[in-house]
Amino acid sequence: MVGKALQKSKSTNRRQTLKPLSEIIAETERLLIRKFNLDDAEGVFYFNSLKEVVQFTGESPITNIEQAKNIIQNIWLKEYDQNGFARWAVIYKPDNKLIGFSGLKWEPEISEVDLGYRFHPSYWSKGIATESSMKVLHFGFEQLNLSRIVGLVMKQNPASAHVLKKVGMQHYKVAEWPSEPILLDWYKIEKGQWAQR
Repeated sequence: MVGKALQKSKSTNRRQTLKPLSEIIAETERLLIRKFNLDDAEGVFYFNSLKEVVQFTGESPITNIEQAKNIIQNIWLKEYDQNGFARWAVIYKPDNKLIGFSGLKWEPEISEVDLGYRFHPSYWSKGIATESSMKVLHFGFEQLNLSRIVGLVMKQNPASAHVLKKVGMQHYKVAEWPSEPILLDWYKIEKGQWAQR
């Protein structure tokens, strides 16, 4: 079901979504959400080099700017081109600073579109994950016409689970990631549920 929606979004949204890399995805009073570009490497290093930021992601902190550039160029920019979406840069407007990401990711191992967010600890507990995720879900359902979006969190990360619940996702199973023995709580929201919220 979601796979079909992804294919539809590839064919019907390519003209709309593949604009200049600085394209704004959404904006709130505090946040600007836009596509990443290579000039963001220092900002990506700023939040993605900290152990506490990645401790519940299964990843290791990056250790240099070149790794940040590699993530931008070989993951996010390629996913923009392939799928019309990926993780997006979140700019905290009061500080005019790139503080993390919020966005979508097509996960072929589970044939689902995943909601994800990650922020520098200086900006935790400010409602930013919830605020940005609401905008990302809106984009996913209203612009990409996706039928379902999921969110996966480690059981040791209740703060992230709280965000998923706040944006309207419902817990539907506990299961490991297909290729790794990591136990996860799985959440989801259907387009119909989003429309009725």
